[in-house]
Amino acid sequence: RSNSFRKGGVGMADERDTSKYHLKEGKKVVHRGITNDLARREAEHQEQFPGSHIEQVGRKTTRDAGLKWEREGGKRPYKK
Repeated sequence: RSNSFRKGGVGMADERDTSKYHLKEGKKVVHRGITNDLARREAEHQEQFPGSHIEQVGRKTTRDAGLKWEREGGKRPYKK
């Protein structure tokens, strides 16, 4: 049996293990992305953007949904 499915028949791609984020210098967004480890990713960004910080955008999501968000420009969802 494949390890790609969890109990209940839901695929691993359906796990909500991906965080969307904005990397900011002050109030300015300098990068948008996705990661499964916000602290590690923030430390990696410190090399190129010293003093920057990560703000998580929304809740954790699936990798596929995170990649779609990233392709569409990584905008923060606003309520109308």
